[in-house]
Parts: sequence; C-alpha cells; structure tokens
Amino acid sequence: MNQLSSYIRSIPDFPKKGIVFRDITTLLKNPEALKNSVDLLHDRYANLKIEKVVCIESRGFILGSALAVSLGAGFVPIRKKGKLPGEVLSEQYSLEYGTDVIEIHRDAIKPGERILLHDDLLATGGTMVAAVKLVEILQAQIVGLSFLVELLFLQGKSHLKNYDVYSLIQYDEE
Repeated sequence: MNQLSSYIRSIPDFPKKGIVFRDITTLLKNPEALKNSVDLLHDRYANLKIEKVVCIESRGFILGSALAVSLGAGFVPIRKKGKLPGEVLSEQYSLEYGTDVIEIHRDAIKPGERILLHDDLLATGGTMVAAVKLVEILQAQIVGLSFLVELLFLQGKSHLKNYDVYSLIQYDEE
C-alpha cells in the first residue's frame, strides 16, 4: 500500500496557499496502480457479502464503480443537490467555507441491504458523515467505509467511530 502513495502527486498551495492537494489522477492513469488499488479494496471486502457500493461524487465514482463490479455488487451514486432525477433524500453538511448538500435516490437502497460506502479521500469527514446519514435513513446495514486516501492529521475518522474505516494510503501531515 505504501507503494501506491508514490503514484499520488502532491501539489502545494492548491486550491489555496497552505494546502497540499493530493492529486489521485496520477495514480488513476497508471494501469498497474489503478488495478492494484481496486484489487486491494476488493480483497478487504470480498467475503462481506456487499450488495451495493455507495459512492460520493465525483472522484469516489471512479474506484467505487470498479469496486462494485469486482464485488458483484450494485453501484449507487450520491450526488450534489439537484443532480439526480426522481425522488431523493437530502443531507446538508458543513465545509470550512460554508455548507453543501448531497442527495441519494429514495429507491436506491432497500432496508437491510449490506452497504459499502466509498470515497476517494477522507479529510475532515463531513461528506462521509452526511452520506452515512442518508444510508441509515434508508435502513441499510453499513458494512464499511473505504477510501483511497486518508489525511490523518485532519482526524476525519474521529467523526466515524462507529464504523469500520479503511484507507489504502494515509498521510500524517500536510
């Protein structure tokens, strides 16, 4: 897994001064690194009878959809407000500069289904906390929360203590 971190490009002062952006596109463009990422996630969840992989817009869709196919599970998108047709559930969450809203189709998940939530990056945890709330409203069983990258220094995992949180790549500092 540490080898995977060598494929992540660090871009200082993006999107603003003092932030080091962890760019996953350099991992995604490498066929071996991409396959290894999906395989490692698959191996972690292969025996847990996942029925749906629920992924957060938009970078979470990339590995999440490949993981769903690999696990023989369905794929469910969580999108920003106004992007899904049909009847949706909405959840507002806090950002460092305000709030945002994510949504899921009301009929995307059945009560009791075994769900893996996936996103590309765990930072402060706000988006995943909102996604968890949406899945819980739909009365599904959350089996795990997976991420490609986790920024440990932002302590996002502390907001997700009741769940099995797993990340392939961790950064201890900015």
